[in-house]
Amino acid sequence: MTKKIRRAALAALLLGVSAGAVAAEMAAPTAPPEPPKFDAQTEPVYVNRSDIFEFKALPTYSEPAWVTDFVTAGKLPAVAERLPKEPLVYKAANMPDGPGVYGDVMRHVIGGRPEGWNFWAGQSYGWGGIDIGLVECLTRTGPLFTVNSTDLQPLPNLAKSWAWSEDGMTLTIKLIEGAKWSDGDPFDVEDIEFYWNDVIMDENVTPLMAASPATYNNATFAKVDDYTFTLTFTEAFPEQVLYAMAYGNFCPGPAHVLKPKHPAHGGESYEAFQNAFPSDYMNFPTMGGWAVVEHRPDDIVVLRRNPYYWKVDEAGQQLPYLDEMHFRLSTWGDRDVQAVAGTGDFSNLEQPENYVESLKKAADPASPARLAFGPRSIGYQMFLNQSANGWGEPDARAQAVRELNRNLDFRKAVTYAMDRQRLGDSLVKGPFTAPYAGGLMTSTSFYDPASTVFYPFDVASAKAALAAAGLADADGNGFVDAAAGGDLTVTLLVNSDYATDKNLAEGVVAMMADAGVKVTLNSLTGKDYDNAREAGSWDWLIRRNDQEYVSAVQNTNMLAPTGPKTSQWHQAGTDGTSDLQAYEQQLVDAIKAFTGTRDPAAKVEAMKTYQKVFTENVTAVGLTAYPGALIINKRFANIPAGAPIFMYNWAEDNIIRERVFVPGDKQLGAELHPATLPGAPGSAGPVAAN
Repeated sequence: MTKKIRRAALAALLLGVSAGAVAAEMAAPTAPPEPPKFDAQTEPVYVNRSDIFEFKALPTYSEPAWVTDFVTAGKLPAVAERLPKEPLVYKAANMPDGPGVYGDVMRHVIGGRPEGWNFWAGQSYGWGGIDIGLVECLTRTGPLFTVNSTDLQPLPNLAKSWAWSEDGMTLTIKLIEGAKWSDGDPFDVEDIEFYWNDVIMDENVTPLMAASPATYNNATFAKVDDYTFTLTFTEAFPEQVLYAMAYGNFCPGPAHVLKPKHPAHGGESYEAFQNAFPSDYMNFPTMGGWAVVEHRPDDIVVLRRNPYYWKVDEAGQQLPYLDEMHFRLSTWGDRDVQAVAGTGDFSNLEQPENYVESLKKAADPASPARLAFGPRSIGYQMFLNQSANGWGEPDARAQAVRELNRNLDFRKAVTYAMDRQRLGDSLVKGPFTAPYAGGLMTSTSFYDPASTVFYPFDVASAKAALAAAGLADADGNGFVDAAAGGDLTVTLLVNSDYATDKNLAEGVVAMMADAGVKVTLNSLTGKDYDNAREAGSWDWLIRRNDQEYVSAVQNTNMLAPTGPKTSQWHQAGTDGTSDLQAYEQQLVDAIKAFTGTRDPAAKVEAMKTYQKVFTENVTAVGLTAYPGALIINKRFANIPAGAPIFMYNWAEDNIIRERVFVPGDKQLGAELHPATLPGAPGSAGPVAAN
């Protein structure tokens, strides 16, 4: 069989005949297989956005009694003076357990470590929900998993409202009026203006989530008044920017603190600006529900309630209900273990290797934790670097691999070689994983199985496709040869911080060896992995999907090489140009058609076209998809049903933590800094380091 295929391929090459005759040896593509039914999955209760909250003034407001003590002592303004003119009011009917009570702590365990508090200059807070507790953005998307598809658009947040001009070229945005940072400084357009001009538009500054002018369609900013600004575009109604204003892109920082450190406003240097607020700097101003009051390296980060938080419940109680947040600095694997054991309270169970044991322990009636599985919104793809004009400055070997990556027959060989069922089973046995064709995931309403092309596992077809690509094993050692001599060798970049990524990578290596391609792993961790990925220093890359594949409406421009640095698999070369293949241009056109229309039916058709072109051309090799589970201690109330650990955002945002509470008879009394208010005069606890 192999000799016959090789001869046919060589004949096609020698005679100038299309390799279609060889392609006939390949198995025909099919519809994607139906994912197995998984009874442990829960469904959300769908509502309209207006059912969740509104902005309005209430007759009276209240706060925890211990906070009132600060007011009585003259150390803090009255709660009504600390709130905006019209606070964001959560509606009781949308709260699963109704308005809550004050007190208690949520204990997180995370594997990250805070680098410092300058999110706007690229410093990580350590992930695991710290940043979501501290940083608020203009719009919000996490709770959208429960919003009806007919009302699907971002929720207002710091941006109270917005309106398009008649021609769709200008977006006018109104902020909440009278809100304050956790140190009492007013939040207004000055904060937006600094973020726009001195973070987004400054090429020397890279915010943590890499927001750039292209993120907002290269809009032009203009201040209208203290609470109103406009963005003007060159194309009509680019509504995707509203999603780009959610976590973690359009999340303004405290200009009154950041501005003096910025070089454009008298700061020493960009490096000094980035490092001006190290991880031992306490009480850094926040618009989030909590602020940092303690950080013990490699031990714990402690957050306390923000006395100026700008959200309330319908009873007028200032939120959040929880007074304190703990983030134990351990490992990501330990997060699951402690959450199941009850020594931690919350975990995004996303490593399938832990699923079975976690389910067994949670099934015990005495277990302190409950597990709730959401949709299959976790997916892995293997991207093949298809930039052939210099991205990552490849050497001769890497350049030759990229030319192969641009060959459809070669990409077909890779996808035919993947036994996706075996890959899933290598992670966890049972009805968890499902074979994934690549592209849009089933979690988005834009997913269409009829538009999804699936190449079934078939080693013979993989070998036929290699032959069609002109590759042969002349020395008979089981591996096809490179044009320059010796075995063709491909490097696969993988993030070895995560067991799932490593297990999938090892499976790919073994399966490609069976097909006749030698793959070597480049296992990196943390920043080293991120730097190599972003620099384009890889042949193939295994990566868990970002939001664009999960929801389709967030980071939509990243679904294709719509700009020089947008796509995962093809970025511009050193000369700034992108050598797009014909099918890649079709992907770009489909995404532009999607983002360029307000017609829901036209959007659906654009995404059908995108999915068909993406999967038919094996833009990326889908590997496996599976659901994540929210692990949360049973003492917590107001946890919405069906909350996914990742869809529009991570579960820490999806569950709306500022509404979560613990009934009085279930509170632990485990606060480390009781009666502490961030930055309040006379408050107990640590003070700022500088």
